[in-house]
Amino acid sequence: MRENYDFSNAKRGPVSSPGGKTRITIMLDEDVIRAFRDQAEAKGIGYQTLINQTLRAAIFQSKPELSEDRLRTVIREELADYNPTNPDSTDH
Repeated sequence: MRENYDFSNAKRGPVSSPGGKTRITIMLDEDVIRAFRDQAEAKGIGYQTLINQTLRAAIFQSKPELSEDRLRTVIREELADYNPTNPDSTDH
């Protein structure tokens, strides 16, 4: 280590600027933050990273999540044409 360093050309500012990211302030419910922290700890990542991944997935998800109600509707529609006692019914 040197005894003296030359800071004559130094500039004040952030130590590092994360590329492509913007610092914001956001208010979230305590239980939401707690859940993200718990999940992030279990995965070995930061909770802010997990929040970002979750938001990204929600925004850019190409197909909607299959809910229980939607699954029931699809099954009913598929089974509507199926009748095992009728030989003319559609065989899936």
